[in-house]
Amino acid sequence: MVNLPGSKQTSSAPAPAAAKRKGSEVPPPPAPSTKVKIAVVESDPLRFIGFRALFDSEPDMELVSASASDIASNADADLILLGSRGNQNLFDVMAGLKATRPDLRILVTGAGADDEMILKALAAGAKGYVDEAASPNEFAMAIRIVHQGSVWAPRRVLSTFIERVTSSPGRIFPAGRVTFTDREKEVLELLVAGRSNKEIGAALGIEERTVKAHVAKLMRKVGVQNRIALSVHAITHSLVSR
Repeated sequence: MVNLPGSKQTSSAPAPAAAKRKGSEVPPPPAPSTKVKIAVVESDPLRFIGFRALFDSEPDMELVSASASDIASNADADLILLGSRGNQNLFDVMAGLKATRPDLRILVTGAGADDEMILKALAAGAKGYVDEAASPNEFAMAIRIVHQGSVWAPRRVLSTFIERVTSSPGRIFPAGRVTFTDREKEVLELLVAGRSNKEIGAALGIEERTVKAHVAKLMRKVGVQNRIALSVHAITHSLVSR
């Protein structure tokens, strides 16, 4: 029975549980929280323990340890925290991860990386870079920003990128459509994946000097002066399948 304001209750039967006074009502169960599931690709178990301790105070984040080969079968991972530590295989690992999970967000972490390395990581598909010396709050903020689809990198690196783009916008973003040969497309795909000229040559079965010639021609066609700008242009203009 619904009691309207000012009406008298005519039944002496005990009120049902749902009609108990407001102060004693049982609150509805809380809605399930959505956590950011982070797969930490790190060979050093002590570093994983350090990352876990770092995010213990962040209730919206869940860390799991994983190898690069596990990522393909771990569809639950929203984001990858990938340690660089000067590893020369970093870009190969990134290329493999992006091949199995093109939509995967990768946040690279390391120590002492120079600006060109960070730019190269971004061009190869990373969504951000955090130095190992960053504070826990900065790490958490980087995770959230990247999870939302934005890019996290030092301001000086983003400033360098903007400067390179704005200094020659006509060449970085030419109005006409650029066409490539099949071989040039193959070279460009591997270049964006972070491969060196030697590695590209080995993969395609051609001489390293031939690779250099292809890269030089690609830069002339696009209108850029270095490999980083070429990779960035290829990604931002969807010239490669990512």
